[in-house]
Amino acid sequence: MAPQTISEKIFSSHIKKEVSAGDVVEAEVDYVMVNDVTGLPAFEAYKNFNVEPMIDKVVLIPDHYVPNKDVPSAMQAKAMREFAKNHRIKNYFEIGRGGVCHQLMIEKGFVAPGRLIVGADSHTCTYGALGCFSTGIGSTEAASAMATGKLWFKVPETQKFVINKNLKKFVGGKDVILKIIGDIGVDGALYKTMEFYGETVEHLPLADRITISNMAIEAGGKAGIFPADEKVSEYLNGRVIGNYKAVYADENAEYCETFNYDAGKIDCMVAMPYLPSNVKPASELNHIAIDQAYLGSCTNGRLEDLRIAAKILKNKKVNSAVRMIVVPASTEIYTQAMKEGLFETFIRAGAYISGPTCGACLGGYMGVLASKERCISSTNRNFIGRMGAKDSEVYLANPAVVAASAITGRITDPNEIL
Repeated sequence: MAPQTISEKIFSSHIKKEVSAGDVVEAEVDYVMVNDVTGLPAFEAYKNFNVEPMIDKVVLIPDHYVPNKDVPSAMQAKAMREFAKNHRIKNYFEIGRGGVCHQLMIEKGFVAPGRLIVGADSHTCTYGALGCFSTGIGSTEAASAMATGKLWFKVPETQKFVINKNLKKFVGGKDVILKIIGDIGVDGALYKTMEFYGETVEHLPLADRITISNMAIEAGGKAGIFPADEKVSEYLNGRVIGNYKAVYADENAEYCETFNYDAGKIDCMVAMPYLPSNVKPASELNHIAIDQAYLGSCTNGRLEDLRIAAKILKNKKVNSAVRMIVVPASTEIYTQAMKEGLFETFIRAGAYISGPTCGACLGGYMGVLASKERCISSTNRNFIGRMGAKDSEVYLANPAVVAASAITGRITDPNEIL
């Protein structure tokens, strides 16, 4: 048997046949997820199959326009609600009982090492942080997966990223992935799996790994995978649905490229408009004034992210020229943040707190930027018009940079004020 990468092993296990990069396969998926935006076209396409859906494999999560902002978004949500009811789909998470789809997929135990998961959202690659192969698909593909439980794939080649040594203070997973994307470009991992290794990776909290896997798509990646370890096992204990078996790359597995990084040389990074690859150290951008600071999203809306920001904001005030928006990624995170007193810190600082939603990240209905406004954001994309007006600007950064910038009113490396 030829040595294999994690991706090759996961596909082999799901079709019961040894495969290699480049093979085109039809594989059983463990779960297929759709949200309120991608759901409606998926439900329409699904009608063509004239079969009952694979009920246990389908996960429906409204999150992009919740609460609904207008009649069209309310109709999207209604379509999902009725689809779940008509087909007796138990894995439907109504507003107030869920959160942002990718966070929820992990929290609710659908994600586990060795699994093959697809989702009608490009950031489905997030789940690779727990050692599974997950990737984004279109709504029509989602309909097919809902109907048949299978999809065809081309097994991707794999790049290996080895990161060693200790990260600097306030530098986290967001900075690691921004540095990588800055180096290889937004197409540097096109249709490839990015596998992550090294001392730095082993010490990274699961939350930071999730951030890195989440942004694999911003380099064009098909998936971003970390080998599962004890941190993953501890997190899934009492949470995971069903059984799972972790898989690991063989020692002599074949990688199309290998990249080595010294973590100690990575600074707090910021991606400038209008690409996630347009990166510079935050310290070099301290002349850029901001109008809004946004903390949240499937990239950096976890409890650990809120704690970091709250620590920086404690006994301080959001700059009078800035509005700060804080959005926990799930009801579970929201509840725990409230218990820990993080909300009190944010409120006293002058920040606005919202329930879980994707609204601001995609410029959907909250936190929308006016003409020529700038936002420092913990999200994953900063394309033209991403959060509002076409001539607005979004700067991507980690939660510490977002919080520090909210205080000063300009892009700020937290080491400057602490």
